[in-house]
Amino acid sequence: MSKYENVDDYISQFSKEIQKILEELRKIIKNTAPNSKEIINYGIPTYKLNGNLVHFAGFKKHIGFYPTRTGIEKFKDKLSNYKSSKGTIQFPINKPLPLDLIKEIVIFRVNENLKK
Repeated sequence: MSKYENVDDYISQFSKEIQKILEELRKIIKNTAPNSKEIINYGIPTYKLNGNLVHFAGFKKHIGFYPTRTGIEKFKDKLSNYKSSKGTIQFPINKPLPLDLIKEIVIFRVNENLKK
């Protein structure tokens, strides 16, 4: 696994198409959770606010979004069109990101972490 100095370094490794999607996801997270800290953790972009908030990662055919198990459980009905598992959601590269849903999930995670 490569080490990246920051999220810009991480995003720069991808094609322009994927970079655009990752930047869009990054912007939604930062705007929705402006008090979160952006770092590289586990080799991927991570946002922390009273602990891990969300992570994301780029792949050839999808964007991985990691809002923890609770973030997926809470929105499982709205996520039914996406491949997901206990801690991961896969957003296909060839479809627009569900920005409103991502924002809802991030708000949920912020509220959840602030209760800690």
